[in-house]
Amino acid sequence: MRSWPNSAAKARPVAHEPARGLVRILGLDPGLRHTGWGIVDAIDNRLQFIAEGVIEPDSTLALAERLRLIFTAVQNLIVTHTPGECAIEDTFVNQNPVSTLKLGHARAAAMLAAAVAGLPVSEYKPNLVKKSVVGAGHADKAQISAMVRILLPGSCATADAADALAVAISHAHLRATAVRQLEGTRTAARKAVRS
Repeated sequence: MRSWPNSAAKARPVAHEPARGLVRILGLDPGLRHTGWGIVDAIDNRLQFIAEGVIEPDSTLALAERLRLIFTAVQNLIVTHTPGECAIEDTFVNQNPVSTLKLGHARAAAMLAAAVAGLPVSEYKPNLVKKSVVGAGHADKAQISAMVRILLPGSCATADAADALAVAISHAHLRATAVRQLEGTRTAARKAVRS
């Protein structure tokens, strides 16, 4: 298995002490041949690139062994980078049902690794990720990579890693909106109780 990292943190264990308003997000773009990953810190409404890479199990290995390698690699990323949340791209259903099923296996291995580590896992449709990052739901990989490099200086954003970082960016944006809505609801509830 080949797994290459590009890391602002030099891929060493990080003593991650979360600051107020900070959440570290692991973004995943699962695939049986290439599982892209990206780590982003979301501090209020700002994003900071931490690390990126691709998990590439040897394609000659048995399916079960490749899934084990994806699972183990995601576990190692979680130990190394200590994310607080995980975001994963939903399965794109294509015309080949066998390919879709295999993609589902890889996705399950990655999701299970995050769930076993106790991370909350959010799932996003590919078109929502593209719209959130590029502004168009049918953006191509080159557009996604270019926008990720703009939003996250320091990332080299190859196609698979860029997709994973885009998932993390989308989660950060959508999460911030949900938190603001929740805070607004709590404020309204407190005001209603006082009156």
